[in-house]
Amino acid sequence: MQLTPEQTARFDREGYRFFPALFTPAEVQALLEAVPALAARSDAFNVREKGSDAVRTTFAAHLVSAPFARLARHPRMVEPVQQLLGDALYMHQFKINGKPAFVGDVWQWHQDYGTWRNDDLMPAPQAMNVAIFLDEVNAFNGPLMFIPGSHRRGVIDAKHDTTTTSYPLWTIDDALIAQLVERAGGRDGGIVAPLGPPGSMVLFDSCLVHASGSNLSPWNRVAVYLSLCAVGNHIRRFKRPEYIAHRDFRPIECLPDDCLLRETPVELPWRDGVPQSAFVTSLEEIA
Repeated sequence: MQLTPEQTARFDREGYRFFPALFTPAEVQALLEAVPALAARSDAFNVREKGSDAVRTTFAAHLVSAPFARLARHPRMVEPVQQLLGDALYMHQFKINGKPAFVGDVWQWHQDYGTWRNDDLMPAPQAMNVAIFLDEVNAFNGPLMFIPGSHRRGVIDAKHDTTTTSYPLWTIDDALIAQLVERAGGRDGGIVAPLGPPGSMVLFDSCLVHASGSNLSPWNRVAVYLSLCAVGNHIRRFKRPEYIAHRDFRPIECLPDDCLLRETPVELPWRDGVPQSAFVTSLEEIA
């Protein structure tokens, strides 16, 4: 999958590109069927909502579940990111974000690279996010919201919010968000929310400012988020557990395009549990 010059130019200008229904219903179903077993596990990679048993995020599913291990190597996801970054890629982070009906909580306004720089010492924003919808995303079930063009602002100073939700996040001041939205068009396009059917995919820059509201609707909104980083830009500190910020910097090798629809062999090193080495952290900088 290669982006056209027009798609590349729009990505550079707006910071994201949306591909509705890129994955087929059968491919999405293969992924959805694997989610309940992952969410039922008591492993540390399942982060639950504050004051609730609902799973907010399942990290590192590609090391545990075969369907998600195949998705992590899917050419429709890997190739356009490699085209934009111009380098071999490794998986910096893999997570399934669940916004269950009625109880899915907010994600505050933030840049992902802000967290990767502050916590993981990622040298530069040579990394990108891919979001793949496993449910329909509509205006009511907590859609992902972007401020178009906000990635051009570069890295924004952020504060570490450890209290709003169950997951600590480097968040951006409300006054600056208001300024960025106004500059992007205010009520006329200053905030956009890609909406679409299951199987839709969004590519977005690691400096693009984004957020999502709570899900008060009766419809689940589950999505997979894959953060791909240029191999030469790998993180320089293991401050966070390995299931959150991965330490395997080997380049991703793509599988065939139909890998989600057949039993393509994949490694599952954490199938039987997270190794103790994954919990070892350090504030020391690595080479």
